[in-house]
Amino acid sequence: MNLIPRAQIVEKEQIKFLKFPKEDVLNKKNDIINRSIDLSRALYLGNLEHEKVRITFQDDRGLKRVETTIWGVTDKAVILKKATIIPLARIISVA
Repeated sequence: MNLIPRAQIVEKEQIKFLKFPKEDVLNKKNDIINRSIDLSRALYLGNLEHEKVRITFQDDRGLKRVETTIWGVTDKAVILKKATIIPLARIISVA
């Protein structure tokens, strides 16, 4: 059962125009750990297999979803093509 409400689909080029609050969208330690594991897997898929993943995240206006390749992951952000960045704390899920 999918508990994530319908998210607005955005193109990765639109992400740089979004505003992101500082607080983490996840508040359970287990969810945060699972997000990290999912991002590591997605980074592998993007760099070695050239596969896209669906990232669901939240900006200051609501849920968004983008389908893209992850190029890098830092302790604070996920890096997409063309230096597009999504703050790690704003990511809800990666599939």
